[in-house]
Amino acid sequence: MMVGPVVSHISDTARWVAAYRAIESNRPDALFHDPFAAKLAGDLGPKIAGKMRRTMGRSGWPIVVRTKIIDELVLAAVREGADRILNLAAGLDSRPYRLALPPSLTWIEADLAAMVDEKERMMHAETPRCQLVRERVDLAQPRARAEFLDRALEGASHAVVITEGLLIYLDEDAVRAIARDLASRRPVRGWIVDLVSPAVLRMMRRQVNHHLSRDAEMQFAPENGVSFFAPLGWAPGAIRSNLREAYRTKRLPLLLRPFALFPEPDPANPGGRPWGGVVRFDRAPSVQ
Repeated sequence: MMVGPVVSHISDTARWVAAYRAIESNRPDALFHDPFAAKLAGDLGPKIAGKMRRTMGRSGWPIVVRTKIIDELVLAAVREGADRILNLAAGLDSRPYRLALPPSLTWIEADLAAMVDEKERMMHAETPRCQLVRERVDLAQPRARAEFLDRALEGASHAVVITEGLLIYLDEDAVRAIARDLASRRPVRGWIVDLVSPAVLRMMRRQVNHHLSRDAEMQFAPENGVSFFAPLGWAPGAIRSNLREAYRTKRLPLLLRPFALFPEPDPANPGGRPWGGVVRFDRAPSVQ
């Protein structure tokens, strides 16, 4: 019998996400194939997913479409000349192993030491498709984060940063600090972020926060949406809606499909309406 929060540490959210990747990969019409997801999810990942059915459904459609969107944005960035990908709080992501990436690309993952150690044990026999480097770093520590970014970006000319599933667990001051750190480093030309509106955050808090440990409680959902990042040096280059993507790919649950027929709120000013999606931010002209 499981006692206490099903997510006992924020790192457990990586197992949760991997469980949904495994479920999607087993579908005959899968949007992506992740042959490593089940192993990475372990026994705990499916247990967490089972507890979260009220919010995510059986398939975890918001995570599935988020994964697909980020896959597409990463591959587009590589086609456009990105020579380095930085995945902050990479967790149990497997993109360096499963995406069609050029061998010349350098992919750098950063996460807490325990997560990196666990992942290296599980993936030691697998071969990534590009140059993969992992760093043990506490990204919540400003000095450690700055030193990591300086090391990771050395020699890069076109870097893209991923913060999948990270920002929602931070407060606004922490997000501002990360945004400024990235904008202050010229090689960083793109930043892939997942966002939700305050209405979605409130819904998720009601439904899942009692399953989460204190360090995994969800916090970040700016009232001004993508506009939050404008004074920090970032302009939205691509905005992809989870709802629209789920409808297009036939992953949206039946009860939610009527909502896809109505105009969505402005991602720069969602107000009190629900919205969630993935944004590729580009370096604003003022910080070129």
